[in-house]
Order: sequence, then structure tokens, then C-alpha cells
Amino acid sequence: MADPSEHAAYIRSGHPDARLDHLDGVVLVYQNSLLRRAQATYRLQPLPRWCSADLFEPHHSEPRVAVCGGLGPGGAPGTALVIEQLIALGARAIATVGTAATLRPTLSPGDLVIANRALRDEGTSHHYLPPGRYTHPDTTLTAHLTEALTVGTDRRTVTGGTWTTDALYRETEAEVAHYAACGLLTADMEAAAVFAVARHRAVPATACFAIADSLADRRPRTGDRTINSGLDRLLAAALFALTRNGARTRGHYDGPSSA
Repeated sequence: MADPSEHAAYIRSGHPDARLDHLDGVVLVYQNSLLRRAQATYRLQPLPRWCSADLFEPHHSEPRVAVCGGLGPGGAPGTALVIEQLIALGARAIATVGTAATLRPTLSPGDLVIANRALRDEGTSHHYLPPGRYTHPDTTLTAHLTEALTVGTDRRTVTGGTWTTDALYRETEAEVAHYAACGLLTADMEAAAVFAVARHRAVPATACFAIADSLADRRPRTGDRTINSGLDRLLAAALFALTRNGARTRGHYDGPSSA
């Protein structure tokens, strides 16, 4: 079986300093526009091609968090691959920031959602964990994320489940109604796999979304500025959460808390 440690060893054969364990974690972002804004806002500097995506580290010591982007259209398999590589290089925690479609007509573009579980309607998570309906984020890291998003902001923020699916053009009205009735709030492409890989590798992970479109009333994605500002808010919160979590575990990391 191929192992991500082999990837890390190969990278270090050319870049002996290819390590991420001096940082508090890595934020994965899926929108290239958000990555560009992050580079400017946090003065990020590019790292060599250590993984199958674009990786940046802070110019100064704070925040002690790397940012990873350029994942193309996203999706569970590609995101899982990148997370495996990041963890093999020493990533201590993972947060993902992206957009999602709402299953509820009460959620609007730019509203923020913190995932507390992910329905496993993709294939990747089933290669990492025993059969089950949901995967879950790390509770402590998610609590730090929630703290950052609910203090000092008037932006609507809710917590709930997400439906992770590989097939965006096969999301039927019956499924949307069913999963909404099950209490799920959003549809996304990565969260179930992110949580599964992180749990398998004993690394804490969390995920959050800005609502971009609606499956409840078939409202298409728009260029609403509130979506971009919501993503910016989520990125800042994810950086805070990873830094807060790192301060708790720095120098003594025993794996994730229970979910």
C-alpha cells in the first residue's frame, strides 16, 4: 500500500527543510480569489511545491498557520490526497474554508455555517473509516472556530450538518428535501472526507462554509459581495482557531479530542 510518508521522504530528498510541524496547522481554501486576498492580507510567502497544491506560510511568526490553495474544483479525493501529504509533512491540525449550497430557504448568500457533522455520500471516507452515516470534526478545534465566529460580528452564523456528495449535477429535489428534513443545512464536496482522513491520522480538523447558492429554491450562485466577505471572515476565524488550538497543544500534542 502506498503511504504518504513516501511522498514526504521524496520531497525532503530535494528540500530537507520541508516540514510543517513548527506551525499550528494548515487552512485549505478552495476559491482562488480568497487565496489571493489571503496572500495580500496576511503577507503570505510561497513555499516550494511540497504537496499537490499551492502552499504558503506567514511572512512573520503570527499567525503560525500555513494556507493551502489551488486545489482546482475541489472534491473529496483530491482534498484527501493533499491533506494526507500535509499531515505527512507534519501538519498538526487542518481547517477548511469554502462555499456550500444551502438546503434551507432560510439561509442566504454570505451566511456562515460551521459543520458539526458530514453525511458520507462520497466515496473517499469509506476507505478510511468503518461504515457509518456521518463523520465528525474535532470538538475542541470547532469550539475555537465557533468562538471566533460568534464574538464581535453581526454576520449570521449557524452550526449544523452538511451533505458531502461527489455528484453536483445529481442532487435531486427528493434528496434535498430528505436531507433537509434530517436536519442538514448544506451540501458540499469535501467535509466528510476531510474529517475521515483527519480522524484516521489522529489530527484535529474542522470545516466551515459561506453560503453561495441554494438547492432549496434552485437559486444559482451569484457574484454577491457578501459571499467574498463571508469567506474572508471564515478565513480569519480559521486562523484564530488553529492558533488557539496550537497554543493549547504546542510542545505536547497527543492527537485530537473526541468528536
